[in-house]
Amino acid sequence: MTTSVQLDRVQKRFDLWDVNGDGQIDRADWQAEAQRILQAFGEAPVSPAGRQLTDAYLGMWSFFADKAGIDEQTGALTPEQFSHIAEEHVLENGGAGFGRVVKPTIQAIVELVDVDGDGQVNPAEFKTWLDAIGVEGVQPAEAFRQIDTDGDGQLSVEELVQAVRAFHLGDIDVPLLGR
Repeated sequence: MTTSVQLDRVQKRFDLWDVNGDGQIDRADWQAEAQRILQAFGEAPVSPAGRQLTDAYLGMWSFFADKAGIDEQTGALTPEQFSHIAEEHVLENGGAGFGRVVKPTIQAIVELVDVDGDGQVNPAEFKTWLDAIGVEGVQPAEAFRQIDTDGDGQLSVEELVQAVRAFHLGDIDVPLLGR
């Protein structure tokens, strides 16, 4: 069952990804959002990490376009289509769709922020992540503790995927994919 918090957060996600503000989202919007994140991290779009993030965002777009039955290159999603697909195919089903759709993006952001190369995110890297994507009003140390479900002082890709899902379900207030 979808709550008003979930609907609000899905709408905010749509608004964030509607980069050009035309009331629909298309491939160019998703590509622009990836570029915005790369710029915030100071990463070149042509670097391996830059290509990985762009490919992950375009992979999410492909998923949504396919579910909507629109052309991936020329089609666009309305807020209603986006909301329906997010609810039906991403948030529901115990998170299986969510992990499949969102995990590549989380993995790509981990690649950008993981300066020590251990494949996980430590508290300092987490703060860099929040700063780069423009999250305000969140205490990084407290948010880190909420997300670090196994208490090992590191955030794994799985913990981060679950945290993004928990945010969209209204269970936590840490928006890890942007403002």
